[in-house]
Amino acid sequence: MGSHGPADMSLVFIELGLAVIGLAILARFASRIGFSAIPLYLLAGLAFGNGGIAPLRFGADFVHVGAEVGVVLLLFMLGLEYTGARLITTLKTGHAAGFADLLLNFAPGLVAGLLLRMHPLVAVLLGGVTYISSSGVIAKILSELRRMDNPETPLIVTILVLEDLAMALYLPVVGVLLRGQELWSGLLSVGAALATVAIVLLLALHLTRRVSKFVAHQSDEVVLLSTLGLVLLVSGIAQRLQVSAAIGAFLVGVAISGPIAHRAEKLLSPLRDLFAATFFLFFGLQIDPKDLLPMLGIAAALAILGVISKVVTGLWAGRREGLDRRQSLSVGATLVSRGEFSIVIAGLGTSLEPRIGPLAAAYVLILAVLGPLLARTLGRQPKATVAEMTA
Repeated sequence: MGSHGPADMSLVFIELGLAVIGLAILARFASRIGFSAIPLYLLAGLAFGNGGIAPLRFGADFVHVGAEVGVVLLLFMLGLEYTGARLITTLKTGHAAGFADLLLNFAPGLVAGLLLRMHPLVAVLLGGVTYISSSGVIAKILSELRRMDNPETPLIVTILVLEDLAMALYLPVVGVLLRGQELWSGLLSVGAALATVAIVLLLALHLTRRVSKFVAHQSDEVVLLSTLGLVLLVSGIAQRLQVSAAIGAFLVGVAISGPIAHRAEKLLSPLRDLFAATFFLFFGLQIDPKDLLPMLGIAAALAILGVISKVVTGLWAGRREGLDRRQSLSVGATLVSRGEFSIVIAGLGTSLEPRIGPLAAAYVLILAVLGPLLARTLGRQPKATVAEMTA
C-alpha cells in the first residue's frame, strides 16, 4: 500500500471515523433490543463494501490487520476465563458431550459441501463452519440473561472449551492441506503443528505463575502493554509454526491467572470490542451482496439443520449430565449461535471456493439472530419456579 498525502489521509480518517461511529450506533441499537451486534456489523460491511450502497475506500491492509488483532483478542479474553486445572477437568469429564457435538454438527456442513460439488477440502471447511458455536456471542447471551450461575451453564462452557480445543487441532491440519503440500511433508507439518499445540498447552499449564508475574505491575499502562505485547508475540510465533494465531492467544489467556487476569480483562476489553467489530465489518466488506443472494436458500436450510443439531446435542448431553428437559433445551438453544470462528474458517477457503464466503456470512447472519432469540425462549424459567423463588 503506497503512501498517502495529507488530503488522502484526511479522507481516510474521515471514513474510518464515520465507520467507527456507525459501529457504535449499531452496538447501541443491538444493546437496546438485547441481540448480538455481530449480524449488524456484517450487514454494515455488506452495505459499505464492494457492490454495496456506499463503498468505502480506506486502506484494506489497515483494516485487515485490525481485524486479525480482533480475532486474537477475542480468543485471548476467552482463555482468561479458564485455568489449567479447569481445562484438564473439562477434557476428562466432557469428552462424550464434545464428541456428540462434533458428530452432529460437523456432518451437515460436510455433506452440504459435497452435495454442492465443492472441493472436498472446502466441504471439510464448511463442516467446521456449521460445527463451531460462537463463544463471544454465547458469553454475551449468558451475561445478558443473567444465567452465569444456572445449573446448565457449566455444561455449556464445557462444550465451548472442547470446541475451541478441537479448533487447535483442526486449524493446523486444514492449513497444511490448503497449502497443497505433498503427503509426507504435509504429515510432518501436521505433526509439527500438533506437537506445537501440545507444547504450548503444557507451557500454559505449568508457567502460569511466571507469566502472571511478568504481566503484573501496579501501573495499568505496564499491564496493558505487557499483556498485549505477549499476546501478539505468542500469536505470531504460533502462526509461524503453522498453528492458529487465535489458539496461541487462547493459551496465553489460560496462562494468566489470579487477580491479574481480571485486571487484564478489564484493560483489554475495550480494545477487543473495537477490533472484533472491525473484524466482522471487514469480512462483510469483502463480500458483494449480489453474491449473497444466491446463497440465502442454502444458508437458511443449513441454519435450520444447525438449530436442530445443536438442540439435539444439548438435549442428549444435558440429560446425560442429569439436567431436566428445560435445562437441556437451554443448553442446545444457547449453543445455536455461530459467529467469529465460522467466519474465520470460511475465510480460509475463499480463494479455493468463492461461494463459501457468502454462504458462511448468510449462515452466521441467520443464526446470530436466531440464537439469542431461542436462548431467551427455550431457556426461560417456568412461571411456577419464578413464583416460588419470589415467594
